[in-house]
Amino acid sequence: MTHTPPATDGLAELLRQLVSRPSRAGEDDCTPVLQVIAAWLKEQGVPHVWLQDPAGRPLGLCGEIAGARRGPTYVLDATVDTAPYGDPATWRYPPDRPSIADGWLYGRGSADSKAGIAVFCHVLAALSQQRDGLAGNVGFVFDAEEHAGTFAGIRRYMEQRAAISDPAPIAGVMIGYPGNDRLVVGARGFIRARVQLHGRAAHSGSSSRSGVNAIERARELLRLLAEVPLPVGNADFPLAPSFTATGIHGGGSFTLVPDRCTLELDCRLTPEFPDAAARALLEQLCARLDAGSDVPPSDIEWLPGWPAYRLAAADPMARALAEAAREAFGHAIPEAVVGPSSIANYLATLGIPATAGLGVTYRNVHAPDECVWLASLEPTRLAYLTALQRLLR
Repeated sequence: MTHTPPATDGLAELLRQLVSRPSRAGEDDCTPVLQVIAAWLKEQGVPHVWLQDPAGRPLGLCGEIAGARRGPTYVLDATVDTAPYGDPATWRYPPDRPSIADGWLYGRGSADSKAGIAVFCHVLAALSQQRDGLAGNVGFVFDAEEHAGTFAGIRRYMEQRAAISDPAPIAGVMIGYPGNDRLVVGARGFIRARVQLHGRAAHSGSSSRSGVNAIERARELLRLLAEVPLPVGNADFPLAPSFTATGIHGGGSFTLVPDRCTLELDCRLTPEFPDAAARALLEQLCARLDAGSDVPPSDIEWLPGWPAYRLAAADPMARALAEAAREAFGHAIPEAVVGPSSIANYLATLGIPATAGLGVTYRNVHAPDECVWLASLEPTRLAYLTALQRLLR
């Protein structure tokens, strides 16, 4: 066991309290962890209100620190809900009881994204004492249902903000995801599809009538997808789009040739391969598969997603944060475009630039023994505080 450096004690203690309140998406009530945050903000004199859905269910906390002079508004965002535990027996340390060993704090959500909440709370506390020196505003939202995929908390925040008479436009959002090896300034988008392929049932042992196997037709569709050349990345957006089969459901009887099979597909989008291109390609391949067949045509159910995004090269928020992070961590923080999508993709649809992935050093996100390096809490706090001070000077 090791002791946390004194400068990090307050950050580590708040993080410990947050991790000790389970907030798994779809499993736990987020109220207890939100109460911890609300109590801490109240003690520090940071104004805040609760976010709720129309039924009164808590979706997060939000607020705004107004500077003495007019200027841009930047928003800090970190999610309060977490991934599930998986099998608790695979954890060395209990996922719901924060444990510190060799400088690492273990527990579900420690990295994604309760460390971000602890850091942002301390940044807000510092800025609330510096209002007279700020030209602009610092908003914040600690939202639920990010891991559930609905983004209900951040969407409610944006809806409520839009309802305010003449709200100040948001110049940018800084999302407190972990990692200080890069600053995320872009990401692939996604769209998902369920394709129902039809066949013709028959006895699987019949020698006179073989039927049409819907599972085999699903396999043929996957082969066609694999053979299609997709756009390649470029210097501005280096990642390529992709189709991934994430589920297949069909059959159920050893004696029956299946006449239906549902194929679930995840498609990752890029600026060169947007939503419309993905839809057109899959529809063309299904039509090709169905051509000349005497079974019903394939049905495609499209599930909503988000477009790809990439911040402008000269975005002042990204530039300020990267520079402040370089000073705080002592090494360069390159900008990066990543594969997984996030709240930043949603914000891009609103015309709001967002950064992500500048945070604490971590291991095992969404896996057993998720943990954060406690010594990285303070440089993360310093990076965000310095960047906001410069943006709002």
